[in-house]
Amino acid sequence: MSVVGYRRVSTEEQSFDRQDLGPVDRLFEEKLSAKNAKDRPALNFMIDWVREGDVVVVHAIDRLARDLRDLQSIIKTLNDKGVEVTFRSENLTFSANSDDAFAKLQLQMMGAFAEFERNIIRKRQAEGIAKARAKGIYLGRPKTVDRAQVKELKEAGMGATAIAKRLGIGRATVYKVLSD
Repeated sequence: MSVVGYRRVSTEEQSFDRQDLGPVDRLFEEKLSAKNAKDRPALNFMIDWVREGDVVVVHAIDRLARDLRDLQSIIKTLNDKGVEVTFRSENLTFSANSDDAFAKLQLQMMGAFAEFERNIIRKRQAEGIAKARAKGIYLGRPKTVDRAQVKELKEAGMGATAIAKRLGIGRATVYKVLSD
């Protein structure tokens, strides 16, 4: 039996410091959004790595998943392998041989709150971007294509493919610049 820790933060700038898991035999960590469980290599490797009798320790439910379906699917997958899942912050444990209706209710409520929080964050972000755009503050990603250079190279007789290779941009971008 191994005690396996899983920690996740959403961005490279964030730290794992507040996610104390206690002593673990193996630790899986990643700095990625939890919006999609399929695109999280450390989580998927951990799920493949654990064996029957292992215990997975996670600091909080929202560190494992931000989508209720993903959360339930991950826990079911682990429990089906005979792996117990413990959330330290919520003091909840789930295992294949446990049928704690109250724990399942708490899991669904906390998972729904995590999903709701993620949706609110996205909505606020979109509102903030819209307001910044209206003020002319947020202009999107900075332009990385030197339009004058593209036109210069075309006038010098270079084709779109050669221009794209030379400037490290896509051919579609070259065509777009030339058609403007």
